[in-house]
Amino acid sequence: MGGTTRLEDEQLPQLLLDLPSSFFSVGPISLLACGGAHVLALTTDGKVVTWGRGTSGQLGHGDMVSILKSKHVKSLESLVITHVSAGWSHSGFVSDTRCLFTCGDGSFGQLGHGDCNSHCSPLKVSYFDSKHVDQIACGMRHSLVLMKGLSGDTIYGFGSRKRGQLGVSMDNIISISLPQATVGLEGVEIVSIDANGDHSAALSGDGHLYNWGRGFGSTSDVHCPRHLPSSFCFIQVALGWNHMLVLTGGGEVFMLGGNHHGVLGDPQKGSLVKHLCEESRGEALVKVQENRVIKTWGWGEHGQLGLGSTYDQIIPQAIPLGSRLPRRHSMIKVYCGSGFTFAIIALVHITCIHRLGN
Repeated sequence: MGGTTRLEDEQLPQLLLDLPSSFFSVGPISLLACGGAHVLALTTDGKVVTWGRGTSGQLGHGDMVSILKSKHVKSLESLVITHVSAGWSHSGFVSDTRCLFTCGDGSFGQLGHGDCNSHCSPLKVSYFDSKHVDQIACGMRHSLVLMKGLSGDTIYGFGSRKRGQLGVSMDNIISISLPQATVGLEGVEIVSIDANGDHSAALSGDGHLYNWGRGFGSTSDVHCPRHLPSSFCFIQVALGWNHMLVLTGGGEVFMLGGNHHGVLGDPQKGSLVKHLCEESRGEALVKVQENRVIKTWGWGEHGQLGLGSTYDQIIPQAIPLGSRLPRRHSMIKVYCGSGFTFAIIALVHITCIHRLGN
């Protein structure tokens, strides 16, 4: 799934120069979604290419075959895709017409089609035919959908609810295959959702953080969205298997969750330098600082920290990128999967507008 066309683990960052032609024929990448062992790449013109493990049909190519090189998802070529998400072994796609498509493993109902069947090509989720889907977030065995409407925002969940990760009021039911509305967020404007492992999270328009599902550390499972009280205004959330990262408007990173693999570090609040972005998936964590230094820590068994070893790290370590990182006018986006990491470095074009005097 690393995109290097080799099956062995890579312990240092590899510059992907020998990219397949599919990358160049569909425009620059605007978003990556990294799952259990597969990757979805969304381009600026709304096309999707995928690669990695495909044994459950999660790549969307009409088969259940794993591939090392990226390939267009042909069944989506007539659509403009605006959002994608990758779970452990399933995938979700939102079109500009606000329709939802899913594929991959459906054994827990996480595809939302009313059954537990798997699909190897993206299939439209008919439940949302007359609804305005904005985002999808795929966890290990569950999915969340953010719907925008005139009556307000609603989050729907489907798939496994064993740890409360769907946030629905259905006692003694382990999984559901038709979308059900999450309870407890009525009247709240939701701007983003996230799902990973058995956890779920949402951010509101006024910077409040909500989470539900498997409890972090020794805390109990939470079966409906819970507001985490804080004086901070949060602008981004990223979930891992056993932890959560949140980014404040002031550039501070806070961590919640288990402290194995050095996930929490010490202290629990990140340093006061400004972080431009942060990403968490599996049990590896990444932050990008204002000076464009990428730091990683946590689980490193597969070399996913990019430090040249397979050791876990309990404190953030700078990745040795050297001269490969542009010095000026660059934007860095980092994406973590379960045991692998991608960093996209894009040049930012600066336009200067001069005021003309009289």
